[in-house]
Amino acid sequence: MSPSGFKMELSKRIEVFLTTGETQQSKTPSKRRSSSKTQAPLTLDTVIGKNHRCSQEVRAFFKEAIHPTFHFSTYIQNYFKENVGKTYRDAVKAWYEEEEERKKQPSYQKEIAPQFEYNRFIRDFFNDPKNKGKGRDDAIAAWKQLKLQPGSNQYRS
Repeated sequence: MSPSGFKMELSKRIEVFLTTGETQQSKTPSKRRSSSKTQAPLTLDTVIGKNHRCSQEVRAFFKEAIHPTFHFSTYIQNYFKENVGKTYRDAVKAWYEEEEERKKQPSYQKEIAPQFEYNRFIRDFFNDPKNKGKGRDDAIAAWKQLKLQPGSNQYRS
């Protein structure tokens, strides 16, 4: 079985193998790793390329351009994927227009990508009214208990 691909894709291939005995190939084309360093220095005029990577170098650039607490949210990662040909200046503008504005909304809740099961579980645990007054240790204990069970790692009330 191919170990390549995204975590969720790999989990699905393992599930198919364990239930049917069939092996599947990765649907994600393998990427050639290039040097981790960008050839030219990053600027606001840097163009977002087709194979854009959210590297430590790119993170450092945006921490300086936007704010020291900048992080690669799902929103900004999707922006890079969907806006090939635009510049980092456009990405900074989009960050302020979308990301910061969304945070001001009372119903705003940061999206957690599916592969981050633990983080999703902890947030869902605390969002459950039945857990009002419980602490972090209670949430971690519930996560550890769930991990011992077969099946999904999604929070269930």
